[in-house]
Amino acid sequence: MRTVTLGRTGIVANKTAFGALPIQRVSESYAGKLLRRAYEAGVNFFDTARSYSDSEEKMGLALSDVREKIFIATKTPSTTVEGFWKDLETSLRLLKTDYIDVYQFHNPAFCPKPGDGTGLYEAMEEAKTQGKIRHIGITNHRLWVAEEAVRSGLYETLQFPFCYLATQKDIDLVNLCKEQNVGFICMKGLSGGLITNAAAAYAWQEEFDNTLPIWGVQREEELEEFLGYMMAENPPSMEDPAIKATIEKDRGELIGNFCRSCGYCLPCPANINIPQCARMSQLIRRSPSANWLTPEAQAMMLNIENCRNCGHCQSKCPYELNTPALLRQNLEDYKNILAGKAQV
Repeated sequence: MRTVTLGRTGIVANKTAFGALPIQRVSESYAGKLLRRAYEAGVNFFDTARSYSDSEEKMGLALSDVREKIFIATKTPSTTVEGFWKDLETSLRLLKTDYIDVYQFHNPAFCPKPGDGTGLYEAMEEAKTQGKIRHIGITNHRLWVAEEAVRSGLYETLQFPFCYLATQKDIDLVNLCKEQNVGFICMKGLSGGLITNAAAAYAWQEEFDNTLPIWGVQREEELEEFLGYMMAENPPSMEDPAIKATIEKDRGELIGNFCRSCGYCLPCPANINIPQCARMSQLIRRSPSANWLTPEAQAMMLNIENCRNCGHCQSKCPYELNTPALLRQNLEDYKNILAGKAQV
């Protein structure tokens, strides 16, 4: 099994890591089954967050008896020192541990630094001094914040979206992390569900020796697929012409002005499900279309007509997308599909 050293943390993790956001959507027993299966197969790095509802609690219940054999990363979204300490203590309690291996600021709109007036970075340092965390990390969707964090020398890890839809700027960020000895944790390796070929996604990540992808799974068959690649003598490779062709096709269709489903635009004042609606054109053509043509899905899409043009979603989008325009485009395409004027 291939491993990756996570920058100057010195953490040596199996190249296949477990992203625990999706387990908030399944039962406690099923989540425990997935987590134990991953651990028993050799996965030793597990990423969660205070914001993922009961994900931390499920992880604590499933893995507390093997705590010393795994690495746990979690996150705080707090923008105050008081909230930071509350989040940290809650995470420690739910995870049933007295330390976090990698504690991360969760997608802040700026790069926390000593003396910036927030006290957040100083709180991180104090938590590390107390032994409650071992390494300081940051997650982000904003390229400029990510680059600033890496160059600052303050962070031992960066978590950032990275998949085969990456731009050259994203690849440059991975290389910058390698130069600065900052661990690079890859989120959204399947681009929020737009990438449907797991073998191609896996092969892409194998090309970068300093990246640690955290695969988000909520079904046993998904986990087994990645574990199969992990344990294979000849795992998926970019040398495979079929994989190359898949990636080239997807890059041609998807790179550019598309919603990554990060959810930072929510909540919408008009209760529009933006992460689903703003990428419906891709979803309906890349997964069984019947799932997106139900009465419930139609009602979800037609709710776009209630958009108030308040600008909230656009101001919150870390990718600077014109979200209202994307919503209108997807609604028009959806109506055409329902009317039989567009192909699925």
